[in-house]
Amino acid sequence: MKAIITDLDRTLLHTDKSISEYTVDILRRCRERGMLIMTASARPLRDIIEFNKIIEFDSIAATNGALISIPDKIIEFGISKDIGEKILSNILLYPDIFLSAETNNGLYSNRDIPVWQPVIWNDFPKLPENTNLYKILVSSENNDLYRNIQSALTDDVYYTIANKELIQIMSRNATKWNGILHMLSHFNVLPEDTVYFGDDNDDIEAIKNCGIGVAVSNAIPSVLEIADKITSDNDSDGVAKFIEENIL
Repeated sequence: MKAIITDLDRTLLHTDKSISEYTVDILRRCRERGMLIMTASARPLRDIIEFNKIIEFDSIAATNGALISIPDKIIEFGISKDIGEKILSNILLYPDIFLSAETNNGLYSNRDIPVWQPVIWNDFPKLPENTNLYKILVSSENNDLYRNIQSALTDDVYYTIANKELIQIMSRNATKWNGILHMLSHFNVLPEDTVYFGDDNDDIEAIKNCGIGVAVSNAIPSVLEIADKITSDNDSDGVAKFIEENIL
């Protein structure tokens, strides 16, 4: 394998968002053997930077591929302001909406989320001026939203559902797989020379198309069904164990 690519939450990270010294050491050993270490995550870049201080990724696909950081270059695949405000207007027709917008200037939300530290924004569907929209995040206790979410969208975007409740809306160009292709192209590495680790819906395309697609055992059923291999769960350092036993 020439490259190791991994999701973060519920995959490489423990449930408490920590990274074990064992995992860090295994990834260090991979780098010493000339392998590239990359991540493709739903997290925004500002969050991934904290883990990057520990792991030193060679490249990062953040916000489900809406922002790709490769050496000396940033690539963005956002949602236009007009399209974003149209979608937000449609979503706000439903009651009890928990709504956030991930942008280049941080997260704007109609409610406080202490762990994410958003800017409270009460002007939706209007978006803040001078911001690039990367992702719309929405959840609700109203099941009608989930049944009808596709009708609220435009042809320019798609959605996934994370943790069975959080709807993530992104540009059709903003996928983890597209981000991975950009990262690999920069280093002249083919997908078949990579191993990918994941657990959720937005990891399926990468698991299917990389040389080896590995699911952690705590992954959702649809990921477990299509993975080439299944490793231990995230709290048992499944990613590092698989690498040590099968790659190193």
